[in-house]
Amino acid sequence: EVQLVESGGGFVQAGGSLRLSCAASGFDFDDYAIGWFRQAPGKEREGVSCMDPRDSSTYYGASVQGRFTMSVNKVNNTVYLQMNNLKPEDTARYYCASSEGTYYSPVYYRQLLLHGMRYAGEGTLVTVSS
Repeated sequence: EVQLVESGGGFVQAGGSLRLSCAASGFDFDDYAIGWFRQAPGKEREGVSCMDPRDSSTYYGASVQGRFTMSVNKVNNTVYLQMNNLKPEDTARYYCASSEGTYYSPVYYRQLLLHGMRYAGEGTLVTVSS
């Protein structure tokens, strides 16, 4: 059973940083794409980042490119999202996600970023004040 448990959310001032963590279990990182999504109140879900864990190729949403960095530790089965220079518009619940299937195709991961992934955790709330 795929399980994803996020942590690390909180309250931060604009310009600050946070690192989210996701404890993953029930699947092999070499067989599953992983990613982060977010959803702000009253808004649609937005793809934040998506990764092929085999080579750590990572794709980011335009609104976070250059500020957020996704990484994975295969030893402790943890996925991270380092968020720097946070803005009030980054306020949202952040979800760790995964989908079965890994391919050497940027199009595949960009499609996952756009359309979502099969499994997701309960999320962790990030609030950025101005």
